[in-house]
Amino acid sequence: MINRFGISRGVSPRENLKSVGESAKLFEDNGFEVLWFIDHQLGMKDVYAAMNLAALSTGSIQIGSACTNLRTRHPTVTANATTALDELSDGRAILGLGAGWVAVQSIGDRPSKLAEVREGVENFRKLFTGEVIEVFGNELQMATARRQIPIFTAVSQPGMLRLCGELCDGAILMGATDTDFCKWQLDYIYEGLEKAGRDRSELTIDLIVTMSVNEDEEQAISDVRAWATSQAATFHDWKRLPDAWEKYRPEFREAAEKYHYKDHLSLHAGHKELVSAEFVQSVAVAGNLDACVSRLREVGKMDIDRFSFALLSGGRARRLDTLVKDVIPRLREEG
Repeated sequence: MINRFGISRGVSPRENLKSVGESAKLFEDNGFEVLWFIDHQLGMKDVYAAMNLAALSTGSIQIGSACTNLRTRHPTVTANATTALDELSDGRAILGLGAGWVAVQSIGDRPSKLAEVREGVENFRKLFTGEVIEVFGNELQMATARRQIPIFTAVSQPGMLRLCGELCDGAILMGATDTDFCKWQLDYIYEGLEKAGRDRSELTIDLIVTMSVNEDEEQAISDVRAWATSQAATFHDWKRLPDAWEKYRPEFREAAEKYHYKDHLSLHAGHKELVSAEFVQSVAVAGNLDACVSRLREVGKMDIDRFSFALLSGGRARRLDTLVKDVIPRLREEG
């Protein structure tokens, strides 16, 4: 059973950046071991400002982007910013990297291809240790290199899952809090580990859990609809899906066509009604306390190291209180 927990969050345009440090300390004091920040330059406040504030207000929690990409910033800029975070946090920085979706497509660019992500991970490895890399025929070396900062990749599709197993220190498992879906994803990670001759212990698998606990099931589902719609929009381009999800392809197509990037993850987004309640329940955890805990217990029996809970907007203090006082104690009882 899972006994390690983290938090995933963004900083909304309506939130005062100065409050980020205070909330980070609260997460740390309540036993969360990692704090992930969303990188979406048009819809949320700057990820590095937020992470640096969190670093200065805490002493043990790990801090990382979940996730940044290779398109909106040059890799050397990201590496330099990450070494600064590592210095401010006394060695607690993590780099969370993905192919890019909303942050990239909202400015008319395209997500990185698999080969580009592979090259990016390899270049970050060298940059973090001060080695020389070659980019477009130029030899580059980062003067601020301090140590080999752990690299996690946000993964959901087969190619990225295999790549993570081959090269990375951790997986930020995206897609669904669903046993069949997670098993489908884990099998591809295992393929990557086997190909590289790596042991499972060399990789931390962190599942992002999007959840709403509410006695009113309809309200709970409404809370997580926006996130479920964002997932549906990304699934539209997938060539391979678990068999059980093929029936949702029409929903994925409509979500991809009508998703509004400026309202990414907003509880008030009009596009959140595009997907069915059945699909929402298949990717997120929504319902009363007993139902949510039961669902998490089932997923927690799988080969996952940590749950990182997406702390939704709209009553974050209440949601955190429910996690700390009700959900996590009951999960630990099963450990």
